[in-house]
Amino acid sequence: MLNHVDSLEKPIKDEALDRAILQAQNILANRQNEDGHWVFELEADATIPAEYVLLEHFLDRIDTELQEKIGVYLRRIQGDHGGWPLYYGGKFDISASVKAYFALKAIGDDVDAPHMIRARTAILAHGGAETANVFTRTQLALFGEVPWHATPAMPIELMLMPKWALFSVWNMSYWSRAVIAPLVLLVSLKGRAVNRYNIHVQELFITPPDQIKEWIKGPFRSQWGYLFKYLDKVVRPMEKLFPIFLRKHAQKKTVEFIEKRLNGEDGLGAIYPAMANSVMAFRCMGMRDDDPRAVIAWKSVKKLMVVKDDEAYCQPCVSPVWDTALTGHAMMETASGIRAEDREKTMDKLAKASKWLKERQILDVKGDWAINCPDVAPGGWAFQYNNDYYPDVDDTAVVGMLLHREGKPEHQESIERARHWIIGMQSSNGGWGAFDIDNDKMLLNHIPFSDHGALLDPPTVDVAARCISFLAQLGHPEDKAVIDRGMNFLRAEQESFGAWFGRWGTNYIYGTWSALCAFNAVGISNQDPAVKKAVDWLLCVQRPDGGWGEGEESYEGGTPGQYHTSLPSQTAWALLGLMAAGQHNHPAVQKGIQWLMENQEEDGQWDEKPYNAIGFPRVFYLRYHGYRQFFPLFALSRFRNLQSSNTGKVEVGF
Repeated sequence: MLNHVDSLEKPIKDEALDRAILQAQNILANRQNEDGHWVFELEADATIPAEYVLLEHFLDRIDTELQEKIGVYLRRIQGDHGGWPLYYGGKFDISASVKAYFALKAIGDDVDAPHMIRARTAILAHGGAETANVFTRTQLALFGEVPWHATPAMPIELMLMPKWALFSVWNMSYWSRAVIAPLVLLVSLKGRAVNRYNIHVQELFITPPDQIKEWIKGPFRSQWGYLFKYLDKVVRPMEKLFPIFLRKHAQKKTVEFIEKRLNGEDGLGAIYPAMANSVMAFRCMGMRDDDPRAVIAWKSVKKLMVVKDDEAYCQPCVSPVWDTALTGHAMMETASGIRAEDREKTMDKLAKASKWLKERQILDVKGDWAINCPDVAPGGWAFQYNNDYYPDVDDTAVVGMLLHREGKPEHQESIERARHWIIGMQSSNGGWGAFDIDNDKMLLNHIPFSDHGALLDPPTVDVAARCISFLAQLGHPEDKAVIDRGMNFLRAEQESFGAWFGRWGTNYIYGTWSALCAFNAVGISNQDPAVKKAVDWLLCVQRPDGGWGEGEESYEGGTPGQYHTSLPSQTAWALLGLMAAGQHNHPAVQKGIQWLMENQEEDGQWDEKPYNAIGFPRVFYLRYHGYRQFFPLFALSRFRNLQSSNTGKVEVGF
């Protein structure tokens, strides 16, 4: 562990702090869209842009100019190890590397070009394409590179299973349902790419695919994995015995499931894999490209593209509600306190943001979440522009706290609808999952299809903390029992070394900040052992320069709370957590504030290339481009406000 810095080299001057805040405030103010919302790029790894290239070749809808720009992006992010990592500076990943190589070859890169030789050599050195994950092998099967039995058995009849059946899609997470529905339809139709240019990647296999006998090789997380592998061998030949009428019925019901949730130009589930699978499934059904359903599905995919002058990539989804709510909190903090500048202008911008957010509250659609709580009225927000079937409690709590903090009577109904929905979404263990209640049948993470280990949406600390903070900020006495159950969940989840795991942000610093906000909002003493333990941990992992950093390596066995450099996002989270725990006068906090100020660029922005969030641990990581801007502003503004506060206490939940 690193020791925290005990003293400041120089005091923080009010005018320098005010200037840093105003610069960052102006950056965000100028980034607001005319209708009131903010949205920043959301970047993943090479897999999504590579899959997009292959999707165009599957459909034979090839945009050469766009693909050339994607090629520039893929070549730029190739690692020194020859392959492609899952995050900035990460180790070689076989699945990302196979997809990126395949995409570059489809774009037209010469297989004897130095970067292609390096990639191919690295892939073969790591076991070849046959060792890639299920989703990659499925992609290869669509191009005929591997036989369909290279993928786990996922009969479309799964879509007919009721919730009480273990393998029912209703026991899986929202993202799994949205991805699996069009995928099993695609598999049942044995989809095959047009592949006009006859691109193949057999050179990536050590053993020719038609000679491989065992495709399912783990990772096996327990003895259940071996049992499910055996069941897979039993189910596959049995599929041929399923009645034709049953398969046709399952296909019909699956299409109905997809069409009901197509979600306009925002796409099925509003996430790329589900959208792409639906586009391919529609094509394999024989649907014409000008069919309204096919048209809208293709538009939803295209809207995820980030196209720049010299390069392009495809986002896994977009994050406007999340970005708007978090930016709103940062801007609200700048507009608070006696030293606030441009208060009226900022509040006007917040009013526009609130109006935009309120229009997106989901009040009349009972989505998939309702299968576990049919009597709960809708009232949540989704992460994306529109995703009515899949709101999440994390966005809902953050939006709800922002509307409540704005203090306008016209927000009251929206806040109450959100409050009742969040209370209704509490899981039986007292925590909250992001999208579903009690989505925790962990046995499902052992089936061969779930080699990524993220088929489920169980309750997590960061989401639960946000819900508790929201309810505590509202202050309804009748919510005490709900909050108490939530706090018991948080206490039970604290790690022995004092931190909390961060499911949706990197990582223990994010989780610990989230939990400390909840402890403060509920009114737990800063002398509480759990709080003191968390504070001590944050102080111990502060870097010598005064900042904090944590890499995605912490999800892969790396030391919690550590990275080789300080980062704006993690520094802001640590500071916000410490300030929530009453430590705004601690030298470590002041040193962290100094680090943010000294590392702010002349134009008011912060630079942050490492990834700062998580899709699925060890499998899929994210870089929110807005985090490096609004979280540091949030922390600086809160520090300024606490300096002039009579109590020195954070009076809100977030």
